[in-house]
Amino acid sequence: MPANTSSDIYLRPVELAQKLLRFNTTNPPGNEAECISYVEGLLKDAGLETTIVARDPNRPNLIARLKGRGEAPAILLHGHVDVVTTANQDWQHDPFGGEIVDGYLWGRGSIDMKGAVAMMICAVLRARAEGFVPAGDVLLAVLSDEEQGGDYGAMWLVENHPDLLEGVKYSFGEAGGETSHIEGLKFYPIQVGEKQICRLEATLRGPGGHGSIPMRGGAMSRLGKLLTTLDMHRLPVHITPVIETLVKSVAASLPAPRNAGLLALLDPAKTDAVLDGLGEFGRLIDPLLHNTVNATMVEGGLAINVIPSEIKVKLDGRLLPGFTPDDMLNELNDLVGDDVEFEVLRYDEYSTVADMAVYDMLADIIREADPEGIPVPYILAGVTDGRHFARLGIKNYGFTPLLLPDDPTLVATVHAADERVPVESLDFGANCLYSLLQRYA
Repeated sequence: MPANTSSDIYLRPVELAQKLLRFNTTNPPGNEAECISYVEGLLKDAGLETTIVARDPNRPNLIARLKGRGEAPAILLHGHVDVVTTANQDWQHDPFGGEIVDGYLWGRGSIDMKGAVAMMICAVLRARAEGFVPAGDVLLAVLSDEEQGGDYGAMWLVENHPDLLEGVKYSFGEAGGETSHIEGLKFYPIQVGEKQICRLEATLRGPGGHGSIPMRGGAMSRLGKLLTTLDMHRLPVHITPVIETLVKSVAASLPAPRNAGLLALLDPAKTDAVLDGLGEFGRLIDPLLHNTVNATMVEGGLAINVIPSEIKVKLDGRLLPGFTPDDMLNELNDLVGDDVEFEVLRYDEYSTVADMAVYDMLADIIREADPEGIPVPYILAGVTDGRHFARLGIKNYGFTPLLLPDDPTLVATVHAADERVPVESLDFGANCLYSLLQRYA
């Protein structure tokens, strides 16, 4: 029997994922060049067209093209190979060892998202090896810097080399198609939209003074009131069409009276009370029903014996599709009053209208791969590189299918210690993505 070679690595997604995990691409600083060079070698050996572009030579971006029949617009598979830090995390296994232990592939990026990148590469290489010519061109983008916003990756690519993506109608990236277990059932949320970044700064002012004289009602007091209010109250409920469909789809699969309780989420007067009683599922769906803010940084005070007259708080705000920074400011002012001054620091404006044009195709792929699976549409609470491609009019979907066990602690390892993915799930995902290339027309 012939030995395994790089020419048939598409048959072994786990092995490819192992190789990617062993490149330390912690961002910052990233240093993705060696990892992307390895991927480029695989694609070139298969006879695919490749292009490397970079703002920084150590942080390149790779675009490969699989020629299609010209019967449909091009599509894009995109993924990033930078990963978040492992500093101050207690790992059971080397985060850059790519070890397989107890049926799991361990390592930083095994889920987010080198495992998924391996699945994408395998799907494209399989098409090439089997002589399959898709309806339209398939572009594969292997990117740097997603974890720090894409300034060296997708955002830079879109702003400086949009010609490389000309003709692309749909893109498929991370965060969608992974198994979620509810009441013993397997659901597969397919991402059809993302929330938007809306970062803010809150300024609180009050009289300063000497630290020896008690100060009440000053900037520090207002800081406490602001943080307590944000901790104890949600912003208003918003029922968007996608989340209404998600809730109704999940409820339709559950027995009474559980389904009735879930449907109560769609009554804004009851939503928050219902969320409080839904446990883990409630925690996950909560940000899909509200615009959100989290206080993340505080700056104030110059000396321990001087009461500050001004304090600034950085807030990580996220907007639902269809909402604007003005909506966020109005909701915050209604909640905390007018003694806090808010300023929008960054708003990633792009088309956020959820697109369902190819959702049914993706749902059929899931049903075929797992007949027990129940696909549902959803909105991502975070953001991905898809938001940058949307600036070019490309409709983005989160579709990196993973067959996961009923273990909520598994997804919790993303960006945390002991990130790992079941070995069999990478084969599952690679097959689903190959099916995507076959079905798209």
